[in-house]
Amino acid sequence: MPRETLDSKLTQIKNEIYLLGSMVEQAVLDSVDTLRTRDLKEAKRIYDEDNIINEKRYALENAIIILLATQQPFARDLRLLAAMLLVVNELERMADYAKGIAKINIKIGKADIAIPVRDFQQMAEQGVSMLHRGLGAFIEQNPNLAAAIPQEDDIVDQLYNKVYRTAIEDAVMHPENIDQANNILWIGHNLERFADRVTNICERTLFITTGELMEMDSSDDENDSGGD
Repeated sequence: MPRETLDSKLTQIKNEIYLLGSMVEQAVLDSVDTLRTRDLKEAKRIYDEDNIINEKRYALENAIIILLATQQPFARDLRLLAAMLLVVNELERMADYAKGIAKINIKIGKADIAIPVRDFQQMAEQGVSMLHRGLGAFIEQNPNLAAAIPQEDDIVDQLYNKVYRTAIEDAVMHPENIDQANNILWIGHNLERFADRVTNICERTLFITTGELMEMDSSDDENDSGGD
């Protein structure tokens, strides 16, 4: 394949990854907004439309694998394609968190429970901002921007810790509310993990530009439920 043709196909895939990222960003923002409106019909839509994101992920993976198998890319192109495979997987998993929030919203239904909507909105907005810029850094292969973004994860962590403490205190003081507290914790967990996964994308940007895999965050995934 001529160099210009390969570059054209790589650009097409980058554009599709950016589109997938936009779909994921909207899904998580919408899922949190339904917690405010308690719109169960909208929550069901978000839950069902996760299949569209899944299909797009598989189509992108197929396109990337075809390039890997047929073009035998070297060095930077090979790193880019390998990183793309991971990024589309990360985006699909991030969409699962939005799906998980929608599922919890449907489970809660019209029950009269106190949901820390403002905290969740701040977590979602920060996570989406990080993702949007993180994908931009990945597409543009900007290592400086990629290195700076994970530091903002502390903002999301602080909000999650606040939600966590409040939910646990409520469960201790009012044991009858333990199921409600558990639902609140899972929503917070999904949003916290959403932001964590942006770091994985940023790590791949550095991998493309430097050829080295380096861990930028000490968070682990051992207890990650994926929001499913």
